[in-house]
Amino acid sequence: MIEEIFNKQNQLKNKLRLSSSKERIAKLNNILNWILNNRANIKTALQKDFRKSGEETDITEIYPLVSEIRNVKKNLRKWMKPNFVKRSIIYLTHSAFVKYESKGVVLIISTWNYPFLLSIGPLISAIAAGNPAIIKPSEISPNTSELISKMILELFPNKEIAVVQGDKAVSTELLKLPFDHIFFTGSTEIGKIVAKAASENLSDYTLELGGKSPVIVEKSASLKSTAEKIVWGKYLNKGQTCVAPDYILIDKDIRNSFTELLVNNIKKYYGNNHQEVETNLNYARIINEKHHSRLVEIIENTKQNDGQILYGGKYDSENYFIEPTIILTNCEGCKISEEEIFGPILPIVEYTNLDEAIQWINKRNPPLSIYIFSNNKIGIDKVINSTHSGGIGLNELVIHFSHPHLPFGGVRHSGIGRSHGFAGFKEFSYERSFIKAGKLNFLKIIYPPYNNRKRKIVDFFVKYL
Repeated sequence: MIEEIFNKQNQLKNKLRLSSSKERIAKLNNILNWILNNRANIKTALQKDFRKSGEETDITEIYPLVSEIRNVKKNLRKWMKPNFVKRSIIYLTHSAFVKYESKGVVLIISTWNYPFLLSIGPLISAIAAGNPAIIKPSEISPNTSELISKMILELFPNKEIAVVQGDKAVSTELLKLPFDHIFFTGSTEIGKIVAKAASENLSDYTLELGGKSPVIVEKSASLKSTAEKIVWGKYLNKGQTCVAPDYILIDKDIRNSFTELLVNNIKKYYGNNHQEVETNLNYARIINEKHHSRLVEIIENTKQNDGQILYGGKYDSENYFIEPTIILTNCEGCKISEEEIFGPILPIVEYTNLDEAIQWINKRNPPLSIYIFSNNKIGIDKVINSTHSGGIGLNELVIHFSHPHLPFGGVRHSGIGRSHGFAGFKEFSYERSFIKAGKLNFLKIIYPPYNNRKRKIVDFFVKYL
């Protein structure tokens, strides 16, 4: 069945490549209307998968998609037009331009933490670029995956867009096929497997991964608003967010006062104690037992290595519940310092000078994001110029993911390629170069046979043009 769908899409891809902006926008409008008409169903599916609140679903799953579609609709015609390049003296009579053309049959492998957003988001860009696509949603969020399948069946024939559900074995079968592009969202380890499989067919690919995105809190920062933003960004979706702040690097002189602000905001957002947090409908759950156990192991491993729990730390394995937790640690080799946390555990690492914080970051793989809270321009510039990351947040965090005009992606272990907006359109396209001869052909002056006059002309070209 999978190969049959793939073959049908291969037969259709040239027709879709030639589709107009109007035809592509019509498809995006169908997706937009379906999302707006099925908001309640989307919320129900996510609530069933990991008790995500309706408000959080609106903010993190629905709004980014409708915003993305509106941005693409507004700009697609311009993006599809040939982009003429400057003439040079040698090619004075020639015209040259670049045109974005669809890559072909696309495979989208999405993940479970934002299962609707991370399946449909890449699809928007794939359609905008004129590609057929197969979506493999995560089996870990089955209710949302089933809803995605229902949506696509209602809107598209499978020779154009199809959903294939299943576990690891299905992904493995899909990756054997010679897709023109693979868009994968998930862990770095699985990303390596995808990249290796893609290389067998020389398939192009995008990897949206993750990593340990640090937050630097410097003395000059506005601590009150900084604490509000960090608590919101960290515990959104129970910390199961690729761009969530993974840990805080903070000047030791302000650590105590800042921790108090963090705790106050946790209580303000989610409740004053364990019981209030556990019954708070705005606080989601860990997706499954495997990920819950992994997070519990991080907490216990940190305690065994002299980590100090400053707040929280309680958990309920039966309900996959872990309360918002803050841990003071400086253990370089511990799980909490080496593994991406992807949960509601917030480590704090003290530093005495900014160089120590930069060194801590640079000992690890380049993160998806680095967040800097500071009003010291010299310090901010030092962090920017001394580190690598997919994105930078200056006195802000997380929201760059949904900015319609910013390319999103990582560096090496945190990702390869870019998505969203024009960057997403380009990711699912290839730049095709065109050159067109003019009526006069000045290049004849360098055609053979070569003589002294032509040698002088060539010499002039080399030296001056």
